[in-house]
Formats: sequence, C-alpha cells, structure tokens
Amino acid sequence: MITNFEALTNKINSTSGIFLNKVRKQVNSAYTMRNWLIGHYIVEYEQHGEDRAVYGDKLLERLAGSLKKNGLVGMSGTNLKLFRQLYILYPQIGQTLSGEFKQVDFQIVADGLATVKYAHERNSCSPEELLAKLSFSHFIELFKADADVKRIFYETEAIKNNWSVRELQRAMNSLLYERTGLSKVELPIVEKKEPVPLIPENFFRDPYMLEFLELEEKPSYTESDLESSIIDHLQSFLLELGKGFCFETRQKRITFDNTHYRIDLVFYHRILKCHVLVDLKIGEFSHADAGQMNVYLNYYRENEMSTGDNPPIGIILCAGKNETLVKYATAGLAHKLFVSKYMINLPSEDELVQILEEESEKVQN
Repeated sequence: MITNFEALTNKINSTSGIFLNKVRKQVNSAYTMRNWLIGHYIVEYEQHGEDRAVYGDKLLERLAGSLKKNGLVGMSGTNLKLFRQLYILYPQIGQTLSGEFKQVDFQIVADGLATVKYAHERNSCSPEELLAKLSFSHFIELFKADADVKRIFYETEAIKNNWSVRELQRAMNSLLYERTGLSKVELPIVEKKEPVPLIPENFFRDPYMLEFLELEEKPSYTESDLESSIIDHLQSFLLELGKGFCFETRQKRITFDNTHYRIDLVFYHRILKCHVLVDLKIGEFSHADAGQMNVYLNYYRENEMSTGDNPPIGIILCAGKNETLVKYATAGLAHKLFVSKYMINLPSEDELVQILEEESEKVQN
C-alpha cells in the first residue's frame, strides 16, 4: 500500500524503469532480427539473383547507395556486410521469425530455415537467448572471433554473466578463451568423451589480468590500495577469477594468543565446495609468503570448514615470481596453494600470446 508521497514517487520510478528496460530489450531484439533478415536477402540475391553478375564485388556498395536514395539510414556498405555476416554466422536466429512475424514473406523465410539442422546448433545458445541477452553491438564483437568455438564460448559467457559490450570487449582483448582453455576447465561448448575432473588446478589462472583496477594511473600503490580497488571493482574481479567464485569477506581476522592476523580476501568456490583464501602482494613472491598462507589454510581447515566442505585453497597474487622458488616453497604442503602473477596493464596481443605459450609449456612439463 502507498502511504506517502515519497513512496508514490519511488513506486512510479521503479515501475517506469522496469518497463523502459523491457522496451529497450524489445527494440534491441527487433533491430537484430531486422539486420538478420537484410543479411538473408543479400545472401539469397548473391546465390540466385539473375543480374548479380552485373554488380560483382561492388554489390554492397551499390546497394548502400540505392538504399540511401530511398531515405534509409544506417545502411552503409560496412553495415550491410555486418548484416550479411550475422545471417551467415547465426542462421538459427531465423527460427524465431515465425513467432514474431505474420507477413507471408517472413513466414517463408522462417519455414525454410525450420527444416535446416545446423552443425553447431547443439553447442550455440538458443536463438531466444541470443536475441534476449545480446544487442547487435555484442554480435559485432563476436564476429571478431577467429574460430567458431571461440565465438560460441564468448557468446555463452556474455549471456551467462550478462556482460555489457565493453565487458565482452575486455574479455576478448585479454584472450579469456585461451587463458580458460589453458586451465583445462570443462567448457559446455566443447564436446569431450570424458569430463575433466573437478580438481583445483582446473579453476585457477596464471596470470590474472587486473587492468580494470586502473592502478597504472598511480605513481605507486600499496597492498591496501590493491585490495580496496579490487573491492571497488568486485564484479570485474569475480569475472576475471572465473567460474564458481563467491565473495565472502575482506580482512578476515584470525587470532593466536592475542596476536591478530588478517587474510586479505576470502571467497567460497561453489563448484569445488571449499574456501579460497587470497593474499595480495605488490612485490615479488617470497618463501615467507607460502609459510604465512599455509598458517591461514591450517586455521581455516580446523576452525571454519563446515560439514561437506573440502579443504581450503590458497592463492597468492603477486606482481612477480621466480618459478623455481615457487616450486620449492610450495612443495610438500598439506594444502593446495597457487602462486599467480597479476598484471595491472593489459599486455598487447603478441605479449599475451607469448605469456600463454610460456604457461602452456609449464603445464606440459
């Protein structure tokens, strides 16, 4: 019941926001379907047009000029090429047309598509999901993937995580697919005879790309600055951590004989069913860091684990590390402990590829 003026105002504001958001989604879906249909018509003409030889490779340029004369906007040669690409890469979108349109021409298109079975249909998201969750700007970014499996990976992640176009760009620019593939995580779009076992090694990355923290703009920063920036950008940090991480707390205090220690960040991993303790280091990894984390893990195992939980896991995020030191400092520990680098500047694609190749060699060895 609305009992005062402020409540009335708030109710109208929230209701208006809900319906405006619904309108935006409907507009996005309609815009994408229109572009898909234009792409369909172009491909159909390229395959069956009686006078198509007259236009040759100048077809889209000539078509753009003709449409402009008719007063249509947004029909440049570049956009027409994108519409054509949308139809070729996402033929399944046509399956939604029969329910959206009643015109005979559109129905013929939809009926024809309904009889086609696409090779990637079992892996790609449903056309309803694609239209409901992705704008045409999302599709333009997805076109940049150089393999079907990559494109389907990014579209799946974008839909599942409700990524904005900017977040999708960031994931692709940081080679998230390659880094996730390196960690051997079971992907829903990749068919395998046997599932990858749910072991910690399959859920952690090295390095972690933290350029969204914007710390490179500071001449220097402390571990407290690093932690605060992570909390300020928690959603982005969770996306970078990967699947299954749920944030619990920061600066978790534990006490031994009136001496207090604090764990920087604590997460719970819903797939591995265990706590993940994160220690942040702005410098190089040292053997003392491993000993400190081992203390935290022992404490959590004895005092924080619940029935059904697996033993806790530690991650030391550091600016640099010596692989040999990491090997000997973590060998023989009772708990799983990962030492990963973080990078506050997103490397170039060539630099990322080099990093991934180096990490891949370590995994193989």
